[in-house]
Amino acid sequence: MTQYDAGDVRAFFTERAAGWDARFPDDGPACSGAVAALRLRGGDRVLDAGCGTGRALPLLRAAVGPEGAVLGVDITPAMLAEASAAGRDRSGGLVLADAERLPLRDGALDAVLAAGLLTHLSDPAAGLAELARVTAPGGRLALFHPVGRAVLAARHGRVPTPDDPRAEPRLRALLRAAGWRLVSYVDEDARFLALAERS
Repeated sequence: MTQYDAGDVRAFFTERAAGWDARFPDDGPACSGAVAALRLRGGDRVLDAGCGTGRALPLLRAAVGPEGAVLGVDITPAMLAEASAAGRDRSGGLVLADAERLPLRDGALDAVLAAGLLTHLSDPAAGLAELARVTAPGGRLALFHPVGRAVLAARHGRVPTPDDPRAEPRLRALLRAAGWRLVSYVDEDARFLALAERS
């Protein structure tokens, strides 16, 4: 699986930002399921890492309530501009930052949602370790995609490979090394969802 540097990722998403929401009109229920799987409570502090246009921010705000904290971080200014234009900045703060170098203190969060993030990290192991750094012990991580690995690979004319960081054995090892414990793993055509707990 090819990994990309920050410049590649920014260029890819800048080019697609304006039409991003229209490309995925049907993934709302799957995203809602990923947010529900985090078992957020009122007052929790949650990060949407690689938030893109911020479509998950209203769901996260509803889950943590007005007393909670919601933050969306993305590396692409154009995606954050789309999030603001859609009014999603009313559900949480938006910060331009690299998910591999977050401007947050250690243990600041109760949970992290990372939708489609893992394969866009230049170093998945370092990225997962950074998410662990900013999450309190017992905190939760949801690695989510609205389609499974096989469907996503087929869209790009490929087949899933064992070196994919989302392949269960590799992901389990990456998470463990980064300070997470894999709790559940689902990879089916209609969704990919791996849940982990901060060790």
